[in-house]
Amino acid sequence: MKKVLAYFIIGAILGLAGCAFGKKDSQPEPSVLEKLPFVHKMTVQQGNIVTEEMIDRLELGMTQNQVRFLLGTPMLTDLFHTNRWDYTYTIRRGHDKMAMTRLTLLFETDRLVEVQGDLRPNPNRAAQRQPTDLLVSVPDWEDDRGLFARLLADPEAAE
Repeated sequence: MKKVLAYFIIGAILGLAGCAFGKKDSQPEPSVLEKLPFVHKMTVQQGNIVTEEMIDRLELGMTQNQVRFLLGTPMLTDLFHTNRWDYTYTIRRGHDKMAMTRLTLLFETDRLVEVQGDLRPNPNRAAQRQPTDLLVSVPDWEDDRGLFARLLADPEAAE
């Protein structure tokens, strides 16, 4: 019985020690082929795209609905801290390192009170931005339907 207990203890110690020695970084080593410059790697982007123009339109005191309309639904919402919204954006272009942009908005009683992160509202930048007029030209509608389509659509037109 003592031998079985001793073997069990030794096995447990070796098993636990084996778990501790085999750990490496969370990301596996890239293969040799991935490091070659002519191998195509896709651009991968994740998260909310938040531009400087969108950030400049943020104002303290905005409601959560106004911020959601302006920036979109936040990528991360904490169930325990509903007054904190995190907008995270990552992009990896080909063989380049991953670029990450973070924006954290803090609310009190449904009002924006603080902006934290890599991007901050800049009133000078917003004032220098020239408003652009959007001109849309809509061509006149021409009835280029075929004979049968016109007959089926408007029976009085056939007379």
